[in-house]
Amino acid sequence: MDTFTIAGKTFTSRLIVGTGKYSSHVVMANAHRAAGTEMVTVAVRRVNVADRSKESLLDYVDTSRIFILPNTAGCYTVDDAVRTARLGREAGLSNWVKLEVIGDEKTLYPDNEALIEATRILVGEGFVVLPYTNDDPVACRKLEQAGAAAVMPLGAPIGSGLGIQNVNNIRIIREFSRVPVIVDAGVGTASDAALAMELGADAVLMNTAIAGAQDPVAMAEAMKLAVQAGRLAYLAGRIPRKMYAAASSPIEGVIGR
Repeated sequence: MDTFTIAGKTFTSRLIVGTGKYSSHVVMANAHRAAGTEMVTVAVRRVNVADRSKESLLDYVDTSRIFILPNTAGCYTVDDAVRTARLGREAGLSNWVKLEVIGDEKTLYPDNEALIEATRILVGEGFVVLPYTNDDPVACRKLEQAGAAAVMPLGAPIGSGLGIQNVNNIRIIREFSRVPVIVDAGVGTASDAALAMELGADAVLMNTAIAGAQDPVAMAEAMKLAVQAGRLAYLAGRIPRKMYAAASSPIEGVIGR
């Protein structure tokens, strides 16, 4: 079975899904099942950690088969992100965290300098840190050196649906990274997910592409198949690109020539 491992935890599904923007918790749960996902992200700030007795989106996550990855969505400073991660752990969500430190309100691009600092702090406190970062090979290397258990370069701005904008950078990040590479943000449709996997990504994380689709459950299944197809194509090894044609049926040895 083709699996991948983060910090000693092994997953069979390479599709990670979010929990926001769905029309209802029931639709979210159905999409998770269709995606076959084994890990979903949950914004700590969207969970009532003070009173877990009240209905929550967590009530609709099948934790018998799905691992919860808290995230620090909406944090703009190191202190805010670290405090939010600690809050999630204290509430019993997990000592894992998808670390987000946003640097720009309009583009929602990460603040890489702050992200690296927050990673160092949280790793030192025993967190398993998966930082959401720009598609910058240098930043990804520094995050790995800071102790990140995986790096999560964006494909395009969050929620944009633009697909992977810098194919070569994702390829470079994969080549030099010694930890799993998870393409996060910007996926719009199945072909974007397949491309991420064809480039060698270990997994793809998405939310809006599924939750915002006209039929989220159908799109979730499409994304599952796309991730599987892209991974299989990567393992199979594509043919080299050539400038000119190469006949499918070579003429060498043809009778009469």
